Amino acid sequence: MDKVNTISELCGSLQLARELLEMARGQSKTPLSDWLSRADASESRSVQTFAETLGTDSPAVQAALSTPWSNGAVEGQVNRLKLIKRSGYGRAGLPLLRARVRAKS
Repeated sequence: MDKVNTISELCGSLQLARELLEMARGQSKTPLSDWLSRADASESRSVQTFAETLGTDSPAVQAALSTPWSNGAVEGQVNRLKLIKRSGYGRAGLPLLRARVRAKS
């Protein structure tokens, strides 16, 4: 692969990445199906694979891009609980784990 093709592939990949980021931030009204078709036609095999993966669950991706809700708070609580559990691994039973979770709430 020569330098010109590599640069054009990189530029195309960056443009698609910017567009996807704008879609995720709600700054672009580009339909997901249009983005996926352009990504499938991309010169980059990595972008094509990523687009195929997104396309397998496109209704969920479309919902994530179009709804204002986030499960970030839930994921944060799950992460906190896992950290508490790991820190007591092998030493703490359920009563101590319950007390530590309630103490930090």
